[in-house]
Amino acid sequence: MLESKTLEYKREFSDTLKKTVIAFANTDGGQILIGIEDNGKVLGVSDVDGTLLRATNAIRDSIRPDVTLFTEVRSEIIDGKNIVVIDVQRGTARPYYFSTKGLRPEGVFVRQGASTVPATETAILHMIKETSGDRYENSRSLNQNLTFKSAEDYFVRKHIPFANPQKKTLGLIGDDDTFTNLALLLSDQCPHTIKIAVFQGNTKTLFKDRREFSGSLFKQLEEAFEFIDRYNSVQSQFVGLERMDKRDYPVEALREAFLNTLVHRDYGLSSSILISIFDDRIEFVTIGGLIKGLNLNDIMLGVSALRNPNLANIFYRLKLIEAYGTGIQKIMEAYRGTPVLPTIETSDNAFKTTLPNSNAGQSQSVGSLSSRQQQVLQLFRHHDSITRKQVEEALQVSQATAILLLREMVDKKILIKNGNGKNLSYRCQTSID
Repeated sequence: MLESKTLEYKREFSDTLKKTVIAFANTDGGQILIGIEDNGKVLGVSDVDGTLLRATNAIRDSIRPDVTLFTEVRSEIIDGKNIVVIDVQRGTARPYYFSTKGLRPEGVFVRQGASTVPATETAILHMIKETSGDRYENSRSLNQNLTFKSAEDYFVRKHIPFANPQKKTLGLIGDDDTFTNLALLLSDQCPHTIKIAVFQGNTKTLFKDRREFSGSLFKQLEEAFEFIDRYNSVQSQFVGLERMDKRDYPVEALREAFLNTLVHRDYGLSSSILISIFDDRIEFVTIGGLIKGLNLNDIMLGVSALRNPNLANIFYRLKLIEAYGTGIQKIMEAYRGTPVLPTIETSDNAFKTTLPNSNAGQSQSVGSLSSRQQQVLQLFRHHDSITRKQVEEALQVSQATAILLLREMVDKKILIKNGNGKNLSYRCQTSID
């Protein structure tokens, strides 16, 4: 018999047979006969027991996931000579690979005719999808060299264990003891990023700032939200004697919109999460549209079908989210009674949440003020309130000029008076960039 897609001869034991075992397990199974020339001539094996042991150990120690359940190593007599036979079935946890090489073409092999060849990246991904299903977070990670410093730090602060048993329970480690894509998302090697751009005005004409956040989702979570919060200014007004502070965006709405982008995005797509901050709004664009079977009305009613249930479960355990399907309702509730409500838009491949700036109509653009008025505003970087005397000294103007300047700014609703006579001071009602 000649060698074929499911049959290979080995003159003697060598490390190359491990490639053939991997290839058979990844393709249609096959049989390796040790002690036979390539042309089919039977030579026999002098040390049968030693060869059986070496072959068994090589398969057990060098191939991942564990393929021993799909292999049988035995001896047989052909033409009166002892040979060693390795029967390999097609495995159910494909792709199988060299433990030292990982899920890369140099570590994964398949059969093409009578040859053992490296698998292409496309073939590797196809095998992963075929054995893991369509859910991205359940699939085996192509990168198995993962570290979890950021995730471990986060779990420690939450007083939740994060050892291997917990990783397996949470879905970071699969049944084949390899890291899943969920582990990749939480690892320091996470390839997905969040991009945030801050624009001058209400259009994407002029950038004020831009950042890209990478690393573990937990690292991105904290750093990106801290960055967004810097642009959630506080506007202060006085109602009678009481000072009323109001942020541009309700913190609860900002938090829910941001967490939704992380929990519900389609990580099978390589594009970044996009967050755009304008003077009058913040837009959160999540990659991946609605899950099949849901429409926008369902979402607004609180119906939830999770694209990444294991990731959502981890966020739930860490108390980052309270319950599934309540995010949009919490956002709307946070804006109850405001003149402009958040909007939700969907397409086949994206989901956009827009939060309006509740203080946008009350803010005065600094760029539209005179140079002296801008100088007055700069005083509020160091003081909660200012007096006429401080304006005179800082701007080196007369008392009459200071009074006129402050009066104009009060009329424009940039400043508000506080007190009377000698106790008169001024507070700022607009944001200061």
